[in-house]
Amino acid sequence: MDDDDRPRPRGDAADALSRESLDSYSQDELSARIALLEAEIARVRAHRDKAAAHRAAADALFGPRS
Repeated sequence: MDDDDRPRPRGDAADALSRESLDSYSQDELSARIALLEAEIARVRAHRDKAAAHRAAADALFGPRS
C-alpha cells in the first residue's frame, strides 16, 4: 500500500501549532510567524488548485469516478 493511501494520522503539524502557547513570542516573532503561515497557506492552496485542475482534466477525459 502506498503511503498516500493510508489514513492521515491524527494530530498533524497544524494541530500541534494550534495548541502551542504564544505567550513567549515577541511582536516581531509573531509577525514573522504570521508571514510564514500565510506563505504556507498560499502553498497549500496552490497545491489544492493544481490537484483540482488535474482531477477535472481526468474527469473530462475518462468521466467522473463513481
